[in-house]
Amino acid sequence: MKHTLRLLTLLLLALSFSLASAQAADIVPVGQVVGRDGQGALIRQAPVNGVQLGYKLMGTGQPLVLIPGLGGTMDQWPGRVLEVLAKTYQLILVDNRGMGFSTANAESFSYGLYAADVVGLLDALGVKKAHVLGFSMGSTIAQQLLVDAPGRIGKAVLLSTTTDGGFVAAALKGRTFDNPVVLRQLEATARWRSPLDKLSAVPNQTLLLVGTADNVVGTESSKTLAATIPGAWLVQFRNATHGLVLEMPNEFLRLVLTFLDTGEVARGN
Repeated sequence: MKHTLRLLTLLLLALSFSLASAQAADIVPVGQVVGRDGQGALIRQAPVNGVQLGYKLMGTGQPLVLIPGLGGTMDQWPGRVLEVLAKTYQLILVDNRGMGFSTANAESFSYGLYAADVVGLLDALGVKKAHVLGFSMGSTIAQQLLVDAPGRIGKAVLLSTTTDGGFVAAALKGRTFDNPVVLRQLEATARWRSPLDKLSAVPNQTLLLVGTADNVVGTESSKTLAATIPGAWLVQFRNATHGLVLEMPNEFLRLVLTFLDTGEVARGN
């Protein structure tokens, strides 16, 4: 009898795991097809907050949203990084409004609006919760998501982030940007300040990654956030720059996958 009950329990656990895995991988794409990437994957546009957001899906598993940096698009992510992550997670790659395959309107850019766009895309795709990985400007959008919609976010990876957008705007001063959308992004960035008082209360497990030679955001912001967000991980890549994901992809992947797979919350007996 005990053997039978134990076997039944194991079968039920296996079935639950199988159903959960299938559900996590079962994102049904919405919107019109507007292109293909270099590997032939379909790129679509979804109506979100008065604009059309360009996105594509890759892989299977729990959803993981990738948010690009200032002036970047979904093509910004290295192919090897996407290939490895897509073996374990279903990637939702998005273009921020006005960039790549995403449209924009006259509404003023802000990090609150960018975060609302991500939530709107999750709503359109029927995704209740997703991990998020943001690079540079994408990492500050992820910070805003942690404040505005923590229940929609699983774990968060903040790559090359900042607490002071004014510092970043000053670091980029003098560079020429031909794209007017990038100038609008810079205006939003210059106004950004991390809401540290609110981030100190977020429940989401967070990983901060930064290069010690990053001359765009520096390392102090990541240190400040690591000391602010409860239980946050902080890894500094020695001599890496703002492009550390290109310089050290294997180390980046190893840390991100370990973080996403690690349970950190103690449960009472």
